[in-house]
Amino acid sequence: MAQFFKAKKNTSINTKHQSVDVVRLDHNGAGIAFIDKKPVFIEGTLPGEKAIIQLTEQKKQYSRGMLIKLTEKSSERQEPICKHYHECGGCNLQHLQHSEQVSAKNIKLQELMQKQGVECCEMVAPIVGNEQGYRRRARISLMINKQTNQLDFGFRKKQSKAIVNVRHCPVLVKELDQHLESLYTLLNQLKGKKNLGHVELVQADNGSVLLIRHIAAFNVNDRAALLTYCEERDIILYLMPESDVLNHVRGAEPYYVIEGAKIYFTPKDFIQVNASINDRMVNQALNWLAPQADDIVLDLFCGLGNFSLPLAQKVQKVVGIEGVDGMVQRATSNAKRNQLDNVTFYQANLEETISKQMWASTKFTKILLDPARAGAAGVMQTVAKLKPQAVVYVSCNPATLARDSQLLIQHGYKLTRLGMLDMFPHTGHLESMALFER
Repeated sequence: MAQFFKAKKNTSINTKHQSVDVVRLDHNGAGIAFIDKKPVFIEGTLPGEKAIIQLTEQKKQYSRGMLIKLTEKSSERQEPICKHYHECGGCNLQHLQHSEQVSAKNIKLQELMQKQGVECCEMVAPIVGNEQGYRRRARISLMINKQTNQLDFGFRKKQSKAIVNVRHCPVLVKELDQHLESLYTLLNQLKGKKNLGHVELVQADNGSVLLIRHIAAFNVNDRAALLTYCEERDIILYLMPESDVLNHVRGAEPYYVIEGAKIYFTPKDFIQVNASINDRMVNQALNWLAPQADDIVLDLFCGLGNFSLPLAQKVQKVVGIEGVDGMVQRATSNAKRNQLDNVTFYQANLEETISKQMWASTKFTKILLDPARAGAAGVMQTVAKLKPQAVVYVSCNPATLARDSQLLIQHGYKLTRLGMLDMFPHTGHLESMALFER
């Protein structure tokens, strides 16, 4: 068989230091410069800055670069609030003043909607809270350091599996931050520390929650030390010997309160990390939906009932749909505990069409949806065909919000309100809320 010469693509990267002008931020918070008209994304840079960079990745449509040195700095640059900022992968915008972070995200939200041809009637003021002490949950990575035989305890480094040792995190709520140092000391003293996987900390309204993933049973002394630690600090303790096994060892069942409803949860369940913004987000969603006593509301991607239970206190009926069966069961239990008999929860795969589901034939007057980053492409056709008076879409990814908005607009809806929520200060994550009306 004849063989033909095929030139190999030149995949080498020009690693020579280059000077660039940063012109704007991308939707994840990285600076964008241009080299030969190709965009270059550079973490840690701001619009208006001049930077010396080194290319680290080169694609046909874009490149990525590493900041070597700033030769001109933006007036909006600030000193990071955390000494671990330049290593830790948790935050990526601490070098930008918080007010400017909010402004940049607000502009980016509008730009992404306009890029998809979505016209907005009213841009509401962003919902903004504290820039420090806001996170009510954190996952702590653990690993035995082979050189010291001590635990590495903290968060993953930027673009790495290595761990930044952290004893203080300024974005954690103070109730959790105060446990970091003592928890590290405790875990490092355990005989079975090599069997530890990771730790999760969650702040409930009724106390701090500690979950420990472990791959072998604790010996008697280690277990006693854990219990003593938690009893002295009144910590709610869960142990997870397997990925799908959760043992509640001590303390009350954790919960948080939203609009007067108690939401009970386990440390494996999804809850919004920013309690203050979550409170105001739910309040705004209720105001935008303007629930009436005769309304029948569909809540898609309902989770544990974060929106469903507050809505059920104001309308005739709520139907909540969630993909995870365990969360459906806990949402149902939450409704009973709050003595709400007008809300029903169902499990369904919301990445697929839901038009044939029994509950989908209900005449819903209003719909709320709060999907994950992938958006709600699987259900938008059904949402439009149900013809509710109003749809509130809560999004953690403005790109998929913009995409999903198009289908509603094609079916006669108008985007009447759009707003940003500062759920994740010092990161590129952007939470938003949109109201569509017929």
